[in-house]
Parts: sequence; C-alpha cells; structure tokens
Amino acid sequence: MKKTTILNEIRESSQEELRGRLSRLEGELFQLKLRHATNQLENTAQIRSTRREIARVLTVMAEKERAAAQASRSAVGKTE
Repeated sequence: MKKTTILNEIRESSQEELRGRLSRLEGELFQLKLRHATNQLENTAQIRSTRREIARVLTVMAEKERAAAQASRSAVGKTE
C-alpha cells in the first residue's frame, strides 16, 4: 500500500480507531522484534515500516488533539 493511501486512511480515522490501530501496531512491532531476535524474521524492513506507521498514527493523533484544543479555546473566547 502506498504511503499516501495509508496517511489518508489514518487521517480519516477517529481517535478511537487510531488508538486501536496504535495498539495493534505496537503488538505487531513487538512480535517482529521477537522474531528478529530469534532469527525467524525474513524481511527486517518490516520493523522499520511498522515503526514509521506508528509514528504516523501518533502524529495524526497529536494533530487532532491540537485542533480540538484550538477549537475549544476559540469557542470559549467567543462566549465571553
């Protein structure tokens, strides 16, 4: 899957979906590291791509939190 497709999919997800995806990716990363340590992992690039996808999810989560905080601050400012 292309990086832009993955990023668009991540950006369209809700916070709950992102938390679930993050949890799944962290579990997958653990399994990949374990298989790598026991010399059972054929494609070590999977570790890198999983780490990067985790970073993408965390980045989008932070962006959404910042946007929500910004919206709440501007909403509070309008009511005063």
